Amino acid sequence: MKHPVYLMFRTIVSILIPEFQIEGAENLPKGPCVVVGNHSQAYGPVTSELYFPGHNYTWCISDMMEKDRVADYAYQDFWSKKPAIVRPFFWLVAHILPRACEIVFTNAKTIPVYRDKRVLKTFQISVDKLKENAAVVIFPEEYTEYNNIVHQFQRGFVHVAKYYYRQTGEALPFVPMYVCPAFRKLVIGKPIMFDPDARIGDEAERICTELQDSISELAYDMPRHRVVPYPNVSKRNYPYNER
Repeated sequence: MKHPVYLMFRTIVSILIPEFQIEGAENLPKGPCVVVGNHSQAYGPVTSELYFPGHNYTWCISDMMEKDRVADYAYQDFWSKKPAIVRPFFWLVAHILPRACEIVFTNAKTIPVYRDKRVLKTFQISVDKLKENAAVVIFPEEYTEYNNIVHQFQRGFVHVAKYYYRQTGEALPFVPMYVCPAFRKLVIGKPIMFDPDARIGDEAERICTELQDSISELAYDMPRHRVVPYPNVSKRNYPYNER
C-alpha cells in the first residue's frame, strides 16, 4: 500500500505535467534493458515514473531518500543555478522538503543510487530488477556540456551490464530516450548492445558516446523547439534543437 503523501504528490504532479506520449515504442526490447535519457531537469524522472510503459524502475540518487541529506542535495542540484535574487527562496523550499521527499522517493518505483561503498548494492538491485524483465531507467547527465541537447554522461552506470552479464550470461541493451517537454513526448531510439568481450572502460566510453549522439539525433529530427537542459537555468537560456 502506497503512502498517502506519495499518492497526493503523484496526483498533483500528474495534473501539473499532463501525459507524455511514447514515440518509437517499437524500439523497446521485449526483455530487460537499460533506458538512458536526458534529465530535462525534473521532467525525465517524473515522466518515467508516471508515463513510461511496462515494468520499470528509475535510478534515484540516495540523498533524495535520506531526510538528513535531501535539503543540501536538492538545493545544490536543482536550484543553485537559479538567478541570485531567487536563490534564498529555493534554499528555503529545499529545507522544507526533506520528510516529504523521503516518503515520495521511497514509495516511487526507484532504485537508490549510492555514491560510496554501497554502490555495489545499487548494481545488485538493478540486476535483480532486470532479471524480472524490468526496464531500468537512468538519467546520467552531469554539468559538463556535450552539445545543445545533452550534457556529458557519467560513465559508471554502464557497469550494470557487466554485473548482469556475469550473473546471466546475456548481453544487455541500452536504449536512448529523448525527453521532450515541448511536445510532451518520450522519444525512444534504437538499442545499443553491450559487448561483454570489450574492456569495460572502453565499452563505457563507447556506449555513453553513442547514447549521447543518438539522443541528440532524436531531438534534431523533431520540429524546432526549446530543449529543457539539465541545469535548472532561466527559461530564456534554454537552447533550441538546432544543429
